[in-house]
Amino acid sequence: MAPTARGWRADLQLDYSLEAGRSVARHRHSGPLRVLQSLYPEGDAVCHNVLVHPPGGIVGGDVLALRVQAGEGAHGLVTTPGASRFYRSDGDPGIQQTELRVAAGARLEWLPLEAIYYSGCLAENRLRIEVAPGGALLGWDIAALGLPRADAPFLRGSALQHLEVPGVWLERGRLDAADTRLLDGPLGLAGRRCLASMFYVAGEPIGRAAGEAALEAARAVLAAHPLGASAGVTSPAPQVLVLRVLAPVVEPALGLLREVRTAWREALWQLPDVPPRIWAT
Repeated sequence: MAPTARGWRADLQLDYSLEAGRSVARHRHSGPLRVLQSLYPEGDAVCHNVLVHPPGGIVGGDVLALRVQAGEGAHGLVTTPGASRFYRSDGDPGIQQTELRVAAGARLEWLPLEAIYYSGCLAENRLRIEVAPGGALLGWDIAALGLPRADAPFLRGSALQHLEVPGVWLERGRLDAADTRLLDGPLGLAGRRCLASMFYVAGEPIGRAAGEAALEAARAVLAAHPLGASAGVTSPAPQVLVLRVLAPVVEPALGLLREVRTAWREALWQLPDVPPRIWAT
């Protein structure tokens, strides 16, 4: 683990490859990032892994760099056992930067639990996605501002969120505790403290029939869900589907994303709902 100017750096490279019909994960790391053993709850074709960060949080000056690559024909799934936590900073930002790359004919599911932004943090959470033609990625990003149920509101600091598919789709915004119009206004978060995005990214335009089927499947979930009024799904680019939801706390938003994941897996990949085992603990 190498120190930065005022913090620590941790790096993890996780690569999936298809070997004799089995998706195999190999990884290397520097610093406190680990990948637990590979699991195959849905057979050899899909490799499930859990990413862990033993320190449990990111403080000012820390940099976590994650790179995940799915090689041709492989299918990898990555999740986490708990939330990422951005703690108070004395001046330097705490940074998590993630790069996801999917080769032709490969699939990747990026399903971490939420990022919690504690009051006083200066956080940057960056996600960059590259998908080759014939490949596809299904993932989500969940942000929680403070801990409302623990009487620990988000009163100071800021969180920069960056989601990018180069040349195709970019969302970048800063959530600043001092921006009450954004956090509490009716055209902003309207007092809600959890916001989540779910995305499906293909390496080429999604076919009209498949795209419409996926959008309708997501809308059916929203219509029956208590958060349906504060959620929506759209296609901002021919190869991208995005669902967004606002919620008072994380749990109902995460429940909604899991339901849409099930619907999109079936509509786009003809795969059943097989959740990571750690979600049941």
